[in-house]
Amino acid sequence: MLTVNLADHHYTITIQKGALQHIGEWAREVWTPQKIAVITDTNVAPLYAEKVLEQLTEAGFQAVLKVVPAGEKSKSLQQAAELYDFLADEGFTRSDGILALGGGVIGDLAGYVASTYMRGIHFLQVPTSLLAQVDSSIGGKTAVNTAKAKNLVGTFSQPDSVLIDPEVLQTLDVRRIREGIAEIIKSAAIADPELWRFLVSLKDENNLLEHAEKVITAALEVKRKVVEEDEFDQGNRLILNFGHTIGHAIENTAGYGNISHGEGVAIGMVAINRHAEAIGLSPKGSTEELIQLIEKFHLPISYPNWDSKKLFEAITHDKKARGTHLKIILLETIGEAKIVAIPIETIKEYLEGGN
Repeated sequence: MLTVNLADHHYTITIQKGALQHIGEWAREVWTPQKIAVITDTNVAPLYAEKVLEQLTEAGFQAVLKVVPAGEKSKSLQQAAELYDFLADEGFTRSDGILALGGGVIGDLAGYVASTYMRGIHFLQVPTSLLAQVDSSIGGKTAVNTAKAKNLVGTFSQPDSVLIDPEVLQTLDVRRIREGIAEIIKSAAIADPELWRFLVSLKDENNLLEHAEKVITAALEVKRKVVEEDEFDQGNRLILNFGHTIGHAIENTAGYGNISHGEGVAIGMVAINRHAEAIGLSPKGSTEELIQLIEKFHLPISYPNWDSKKLFEAITHDKKARGTHLKIILLETIGEAKIVAIPIETIKEYLEGGN
């Protein structure tokens, strides 16, 4: 178990195989009996929704279920509006809460709705994808996408608690496992050389899943420390965006859902590090180390429809742009990252030779 300690809020992260079987008890430890809207998607609902509702009801909660279409397209203002109507129809007040049961899309969407419905109601995270378990389920970032950019509209709103059961990963498609591994590689690259060495020692995705609790905990420990230092993403928390500036642009230009978040991050890490290494801003050989680890877990290192002009246009809409400059994340060494401010136009140089 980890604890995230912030200035005005703290919450626990439970990481335990089989934890989903005790979700009612866990929720009672965090909340008094109230209405709970379990928000999930069409992929996760058939697997876990019935058991989760049953356990929450047995624990004294008034649990209702809302299922949204699976996929990145549900992370929209339109879907958020539908959820507001659902909560209002069910009579939810500020004394009630939302439980997000799903991957990163559900966590971001449900968190955004929880933080804005009636100016904020209670919120629990139960991530069911590896990507959400190691990244998006903690830290308090909630958001929806627009046609202009990914995560353009959102809030900072921390959950009341997070429950992670690595056993649910057994039901995931291998592509979804791999996209979570991309974020684990990122965490190791920016802040945990010991985790990097462990990942290098693993054979493949199945081998990693055998050590899921250890790997998830290590990746979350990286994020926990950074979030505690910089809750609102104004300083050092930006290092968590290694690979994301280009990765988000790839997701955007490909059409959300065609290139997964993790795939975009993997390509983005290689692209930005390749140019940084070429101009002496990242250590020699670091790109090849990244490539070897990324390819071992069958993640992409390039994007076949690379279009520097379109990617640049997407980046200029990205929320990480600050005036005339863009803050990018580069490697000081494997296991340590740095934030570098560059003129926005300079990112074109990273894009021109990035693929």
